[in-house]
Amino acid sequence: MTWLSPSYPIGAFSYSSGIEWAVECGDIAGVEALRSWLAVMMAEGAGFCDGVLFAHAHRAVQSGADVDLRAAAELAAALVPTRERFLETTAQGRAFVEATRAAWPCPALNMLTDIWDGAIAYPIAVGVVAAGHDIPLDHALPAYLHTILANWTSAGIRLVPLGQTDGQRVLAALESVVAATVQRASAASLDDVGGAAFRADLASVRHETQYTRLFRS
Repeated sequence: MTWLSPSYPIGAFSYSSGIEWAVECGDIAGVEALRSWLAVMMAEGAGFCDGVLFAHAHRAVQSGADVDLRAAAELAAALVPTRERFLETTAQGRAFVEATRAAWPCPALNMLTDIWDGAIAYPIAVGVVAAGHDIPLDHALPAYLHTILANWTSAGIRLVPLGQTDGQRVLAALESVVAATVQRASAASLDDVGGAAFRADLASVRHETQYTRLFRS
């Protein structure tokens, strides 16, 4: 819970995953539009992809499978569709590794950095640490995906803007989507990684040149 708290120093509050552009262009203008947008991002976009990568990293650490961990880490770094999404996931991944190594070190982190010297995506970092500290996948993955959803919702609340109660309604309405995504991601292979949230990917591309921006992505 500490690692996934908003106070954990990874800078998650500064990223919107393209939501800022979606609000700017009118795609997200109210609470129902935000709920629909986030449902697709979770089930068919970055949420599902992150979940699969998280699960594979977690299992690779548990089984000591260096090759499998490297494959997941490499795919996670290569998969992101835009420059800003790459910055978002790798900056948070790097910050998570640094903070956790300082306060909660474990051999799994050394395993990761020994076999992969590239950029570390956020789901890989959290999945590795959770496995390294013997937190079961069926506990860690739902918590991780809920945190991702909460960050997206927080960005939407600030940007539309919406009230805090509306934000809680969005989170409550999407609990079943998170649970279903956990089930799909846990059973998926790396070959199953892929999304169908094209408008969200386009939003991330357009955000790179958005004139006025509050968020880094």
